[in-house]
Amino acid sequence: MKGIVIAGPTGVGKTDLSLKLAKELDCEIISADSAQVYKEMNIGTAKISEEEMLGVKHYMLDVLEPTRKYSVGDYQKEVDEILKQTEERGKGVILTGGTGLYINSITDGLSDLPSADEELRKKLSETPIEELYRELENLDKEAAETIHINNRKRVERALEVCLITNQKFSELSKQNIKNNNYSFIKLCLTRDRENLYKRIDKRVEIMMEQGLYKEVEFLYKKYGGETLRKINIIGYSEFIDFFEGRITFEKAIEDIKRNSRRYAKRQLTWFRNQKDYIWFDLDKVKEDEIIKEIKELYLKETK
Repeated sequence: MKGIVIAGPTGVGKTDLSLKLAKELDCEIISADSAQVYKEMNIGTAKISEEEMLGVKHYMLDVLEPTRKYSVGDYQKEVDEILKQTEERGKGVILTGGTGLYINSITDGLSDLPSADEELRKKLSETPIEELYRELENLDKEAAETIHINNRKRVERALEVCLITNQKFSELSKQNIKNNNYSFIKLCLTRDRENLYKRIDKRVEIMMEQGLYKEVEFLYKKYGGETLRKINIIGYSEFIDFFEGRITFEKAIEDIKRNSRRYAKRQLTWFRNQKDYIWFDLDKVKEDEIIKEIKELYLKETK
């Protein structure tokens, strides 16, 4: 089966293009956005509304409450199950979003690493980082060379995997397992940096007009700041700082814009380091031209 990935930074225009392409090719859309899986977080995540879907089936929106943990492994399992169902119906899919790890888990698979061992993890957490790092160097020199000693979380995880499996973390982490039968045409959208940042700033202003402040206030009262901070979503964390007296209202809005721009920059850097993406600059190429090119490629490969 064939699928399409539409990736790119926040605010670039993925939603609009994915809808138009889905209509053209009679595809269904799967969100690859780590923020949009949470219920009740709508405005701040720019979640598409039912009216805006134009009748196109969407998946992986409103999956769980903000109180629950959610990992890339959880995402992979749910989406692979969806793909089994769409395959049975002979349906093409468009995977769209800006969370690169979510996309890769579907297009390339994930390494089959063991689950956490709570007893071992507690022991590691109580051990000085220098001692952990020396042990990791002894068991898996390659992993130690790629993980900084100050990144305690990764050092602990790499060492944990080595101790549980008696194998090298560096080798196991490269053995990805893909659990679906879809192959994907991957495109990434970009824009002129200055224009992209203007779009992001404007989008934050639109979110404010739509009621972002009230949305965050409601969630803050319902779940508390500590719970919401754990999922660390731009647009929510900044207003929590305001509610708790750390910054002014104006600074919260300024920080949302700044953090969104920085996030977009990180996303672009991440996708540029990935393979097999076809890049389109939406400031230079019209949507209709992109749709025509991808449609021809898609239909050619599905014959």
